[in-house]
Amino acid sequence: MPSKNFLSSETRETLQQVLKEHEHPDIRQRALIFLLLNSGNTQAQTAELIGCSLRKIAYWSIHGDPDNLDSFKDNRYPLNK
Repeated sequence: MPSKNFLSSETRETLQQVLKEHEHPDIRQRALIFLLLNSGNTQAQTAELIGCSLRKIAYWSIHGDPDNLDSFKDNRYPLNK
C-alpha cells in the first residue's frame, strides 16, 4: 500500500477536478479512492467511507494509475472522456 501523500500535487489537483466534474460516477469513485488513500486512509477505511467492497479498493489501487486517467476505465461498458 502506498504511503500517505504519495500523489504529486499536480496529480492530486487533477483527481480533485475529475471528482468534481467527470460525468461518469465510476471514474469519480476511482479518483476518490486514490484521494482517500493519499490522505492516509487504509484500504479498509476507504472501502467503509465509500461504501464499497475492500476487493474493489484493492483492485483499483493496483490496476489504476492516478497519473493515467485512461487506466480508470474498464471494458464492461464504454466510458466517455
